[in-house]
Amino acid sequence: MSAELFEDDDDATPRRLDLQLWRRIVTHAHPYRLQAAGMVVTGLLVAGVDVSLPLLTAWLIDGAAAGQPLAELAPYGVAYATLLALLAGGIYLFIVLAGQISTGVAHDLRRAGFARLQQLSFSFYDQHPVGWLVARLTSDCGKVSGLLPWLLLDTVWGTSLVLGIAAAMLWLNPLLALVVLLVVPPLVGVSLIFQRMMLESSRKVRRANAMITSSFNESIAGVRTTKALAREAPNLEEFQVLSTDMFTHSMRNALQSAVYLPLVIVLGSLGVGLALWRGGVEVTMGGLTLGTLIAFMQYAKLFSMPIQDMARQFTLLQAAQAAAERVQGLLETVPQIRDSDTPQLPDDPEQIREVAFEDVDFSYKEGEPVLQQCSFEVRQGQTIALVGPTGGGKSTIVKLLSRFYDADAGAIRIDGVPLPELPLGWLQARFGIVLQTPHLFSGTVADNIRYGNLEATDEQVRAAAALVHADRFIEKLPDGYDTDVGEGGGSLSTGQRQLVSLARAVLADPQVFVMDEATSSVDTETEQAIQAGIDALLEDRIAFVIAHRLSTVRNADQILVVDGGRITERGTHASLMGAGGYYAQLVARNTPQARAVADNPAP
Repeated sequence: MSAELFEDDDDATPRRLDLQLWRRIVTHAHPYRLQAAGMVVTGLLVAGVDVSLPLLTAWLIDGAAAGQPLAELAPYGVAYATLLALLAGGIYLFIVLAGQISTGVAHDLRRAGFARLQQLSFSFYDQHPVGWLVARLTSDCGKVSGLLPWLLLDTVWGTSLVLGIAAAMLWLNPLLALVVLLVVPPLVGVSLIFQRMMLESSRKVRRANAMITSSFNESIAGVRTTKALAREAPNLEEFQVLSTDMFTHSMRNALQSAVYLPLVIVLGSLGVGLALWRGGVEVTMGGLTLGTLIAFMQYAKLFSMPIQDMARQFTLLQAAQAAAERVQGLLETVPQIRDSDTPQLPDDPEQIREVAFEDVDFSYKEGEPVLQQCSFEVRQGQTIALVGPTGGGKSTIVKLLSRFYDADAGAIRIDGVPLPELPLGWLQARFGIVLQTPHLFSGTVADNIRYGNLEATDEQVRAAAALVHADRFIEKLPDGYDTDVGEGGGSLSTGQRQLVSLARAVLADPQVFVMDEATSSVDTETEQAIQAGIDALLEDRIAFVIAHRLSTVRNADQILVVDGGRITERGTHASLMGAGGYYAQLVARNTPQARAVADNPAP
């Protein structure tokens, strides 16, 4: 997999946290604001309990040391038990609330991401492999959604606990509190140093992960080709390069995290040591009670816990920023092909009467023209055939007509209205397109035919299959129309998939019918039967036929020869044969006599 496919979203240059990005990410949690508010309240409650427990411990120890009777100490025990119950309940509650937020946000992100993928133009998919997109909707969404609730909790609980502990220590003994708080500046410094390193390495990990996912997808999808060409060993070597990159970047990121968190722990433990040293001195001098010293020890230990948790969340935040950039970038991608601000319909939106190309230019890549000065007209009830060498621009013409892409120059009009001004949904709903390599979805044969019209009855599904003679093989399948076709239609032959795809297009009852080598994988007899059925369907409709089999195009109302991005010949079969150009030579090469000579050359 080529690395340049990932350059647009994986800038490896480290930078500080993008607060604007995270503000946009947080908006996805807005539907769960009640759960978030519950987590804030629970976090404050748990922090309050954590701050109160050492104070109760100090009072209990000092009371016992002073010889107070058990009856007077009992309220402290009741209060301690009550606080522990509140702590347990608070922890249970914020785990439940965090689960609701995490699951809900993940669901919403994936749903919004999938919806956006449905809207994006063909050009987007030309530049982004499937595995790269799958990684965004799976691991990236999970990483972002899993971080949000715990980041909120640790921010609220951690900040409240640190402030509460600092206030309690300053109240108990200001000098000793300042000694313990000496560890704060080193903690901040360590965090700033590791920020840049972990952000860079985490981005490289996500980039490598996306490339591996893409490689997995391509390898599994093309496993038959790999085995047919005995490419297993070279494929493994290519994958080894990707997996080695992933290993290297993951190890670097893990090493940085492994160094960072222990440093935080060491600094926190240093605070405990300082409290023990200074507090012990004051106890021996009589300036500090034993209970207060123990409380300070607990506070010093507690003081490092929220800092450790916030440091861990900070580490995860570094790693998740790359995932957040990917997810938010996908959601904010603007489709190149979209409705105009003031869409309009033709005078008769129920019938397409004319299609016109006017000096159309187009290129997939700048500086590499695919179509140049392409002009023609086709009217209702006419069939136009496109022939010519591979790569000449035939399929590009129907892709532009379907508005999968927009022309670079010139105009394409339907009933006088430029394509960009027509509502996109209305336009593409009027097309029935059958490709040379049709795609079927997992499900039954009937489900795949009904994909052309989800409201169709079983009788309509069967009628569409009969029209293209797909019923002949369907009825021989183990479960007939209820037979599962497998992933991508893998349990059917290529010809059978073409017939199902034809039935699907017929069921859609299109105004414009496009067949791009749609019968190339069926035998000649079946093709002739299909053609007879489709001829009846095409009455009062416009049809575009791309075919190398000349039997498919002989009866077209107009034949266009497309070569090098230009229409070099046009006319009927008879007129083009009389012209003696490319089309006539193509017909001559495909006569039975010419094929016999080619198969049996003279010695």
